[in-house]
Amino acid sequence: MEVEQPKPPKPPALALFSNIASDDLLSYGVPKEWLEDVSKATEDTLFSIAERLPHEAAEALLELATGGKPQLPQKVAPNADPFTHPDAQRRFRVVANVAELERALDYPWEKWTVFLHPAQRSMVERDYSGPVRISGSAGTGKTIVALHRAVFLARAHPDARVLLTTFSETLANALRTRLRRLIGNEPKIAERLEVHSLAGIGQRLYESNFEHPTVATTEQIRQRLVDTTQAMGAKFTPSFLFTEWTEIVDAWQLKTWDEYRDVKRLGRKTRLSEKQRVLLWSIFKSVRSGLTKDRLITSAEMFSRAAERIANYKRSPFEYVVVDEAQDVGVAELRFLAALGGGRSNSLFFTGDLGQRIFQQPFSWKALGVDIRGRSHTLKINYRTSHQIRQHADRLLPTAIADVDGNTEGRRGAISIFEGIAPTIQLFGSNETEIAGVGAWIGERIKVGVKPHEIGVFARAKPHIERALAAVKCANIPAVELDDLVETRSGCVSVSTMHLAKGLEFRAVVVMACDEEILPLQERVESVSDDSDLEEVYNTERHLLYVACTRARDFLLVTGVKPGSEFLADFKSGNA
Repeated sequence: MEVEQPKPPKPPALALFSNIASDDLLSYGVPKEWLEDVSKATEDTLFSIAERLPHEAAEALLELATGGKPQLPQKVAPNADPFTHPDAQRRFRVVANVAELERALDYPWEKWTVFLHPAQRSMVERDYSGPVRISGSAGTGKTIVALHRAVFLARAHPDARVLLTTFSETLANALRTRLRRLIGNEPKIAERLEVHSLAGIGQRLYESNFEHPTVATTEQIRQRLVDTTQAMGAKFTPSFLFTEWTEIVDAWQLKTWDEYRDVKRLGRKTRLSEKQRVLLWSIFKSVRSGLTKDRLITSAEMFSRAAERIANYKRSPFEYVVVDEAQDVGVAELRFLAALGGGRSNSLFFTGDLGQRIFQQPFSWKALGVDIRGRSHTLKINYRTSHQIRQHADRLLPTAIADVDGNTEGRRGAISIFEGIAPTIQLFGSNETEIAGVGAWIGERIKVGVKPHEIGVFARAKPHIERALAAVKCANIPAVELDDLVETRSGCVSVSTMHLAKGLEFRAVVVMACDEEILPLQERVESVSDDSDLEEVYNTERHLLYVACTRARDFLLVTGVKPGSEFLADFKSGNA
C-alpha cells in the first residue's frame, strides 16, 4: 500500500509594504494606529485592511502593491476653489446650472457620470510626442481612459475634430452611450467629437473620396478562392488559401508578383517554394481581377485607398484619433489610422490588451509608421473584476505578452480593488445535465438579488448557443441572444458567443460548453498545417476564454461536458 507523502508547507505570504518607511506610509494618509497592520499586509489581507482605511490611503496602497509610486496629497492653495482639488473631484460632481441639476436628479448617479480614477488621469491629460498605447488586463479601465482622453482633447482644442473609434459597431454604440453620460450638457463638444466603428468611418471617408463601396463578404472571397484554385487544378486547402489571402496578399495590398515574391510573410511560417508562390500568385491575381470586374472591393482595399488619399490632404479630417480595443486593429486599418494621425504629436492614442486579441494575426506596427516605443504604459488596478475571478483568469495567459515590435505588456502586479467569491468550474456527464446545472445556478443567483440583465451566458460559437438558451429557459427566465445590433435588455439574461462578449460587463457570468473539442475549436485545429499556425490557434482560443471569463464582476461559473477543455486545468492550477 502506497503511503501518501505529506505536502510541503506553503511558503509564508510576502509582506507587500515591509520595505516602505513608516513616514512614507503616514504621508500617504495611513493612520498611525494602522501602521503595523499595513506593514504586515499580504496580497491575501490587503483588501480587508484597505477597506477600513481613508480612501486616499487605500488608493496609495493599491498603487504601491502594483509597483507604482503614489502621488503625495496636494496642498490647497490659499483662496483656491476647494472643489477643484483632485480629492474633491473624486467625491463631488459640481453642478454648473439648473439644467445640469435636473439631469442629475432625473437619472441614477451611475448613469450620469463616468468614473476616472486619479491614477488614470495623468495618462489622459499627458502631452505625447507621438503615438501612445495604454495597455492593461481586462477590467483596468482602458475604455474609460480612451473615452476621457477623447473628451480631454476636444475640450483642450476647441477648433479640433476628434475621432473615438473601435473595431465593432456594438462597441461603438456602447462608447456613444457612455459619452452621452459624460458630456450630456456640453453639446458643443459632441459636435466635434465623433464616435464610429472603424468600418463605419472607413466607409464614410472612402465614399467621400471615391464612391459608395460594395465590400465583398468573407463567403464571397472564400468561394472565389476555391473556385479559382479548382479551375487551375491546384491543390491548396481552402483554409490555407483564405489565410494567405487575408493575412498577406489583401492585408498588405500586394499588387504585383515581385511584391508577393519578396514579402516577408509576417506571421506566416509555412515554407513555400518559388514554384508554389508562382501558382498561388496566379490564383490571387485572378481573384482580384474578378473582384474588380464585378465592382467589389475588400475591406482592406477600402482602408488602403482611403489612407492613400488622406495622406495627401493638407488637413486631416480629424486632428486627433483615439482607438479602443486596439489589439484587434488590422494591417489596413492601422495604415488608415496612421494616415489620419499624420505623424503629429498627440494625434494617435491607442488602448488595448494583447491578451484579448481574438481577431487579428500579430504584425509590425512600426512597419506602418506607428512606433509606440517609449510611449507605452500599463494600467495595473482592476476596477471591474473581483480578486478571485481575476486571479483565475490571469492563469490562462503568460505573465508577459510581447508584440512583433518587441513591446512587452507585463501582466504581473495587477490587482483588483475588491474581494469576491472564487469561480466555480463544473464538468457534467452530458449536455442535458449541464443545461440543468447551469439553470439551477442562474436560479440561485436570482435568489440572492442578481437581476436577469446582470447575468451573461457565453458559448464558444453559434452552434453551441442552443445549450446556453436551454439553460436560461430551464431557469424560467427570458433570454435575449446578442448580435452586432441587439443589445442587453432589462429583465432578460444575455446570451452570446465569446467573440461578442468583448466590451460587456455582468455581475454574474456563465461560460458554457467548454468541451474537449469545442475549446480549442476542433475545426480550427484541424485546418492548420504548420506548428506555428497551430500555436496561434491555441493562443487566440485561450484569449477567447479569458475574454469571456473576465466579463464577470462578482460570480463566475465555467462548465462543460467531461473530460472538458484542456484549458480548464490551467484555469484551476495556473500552469498556462
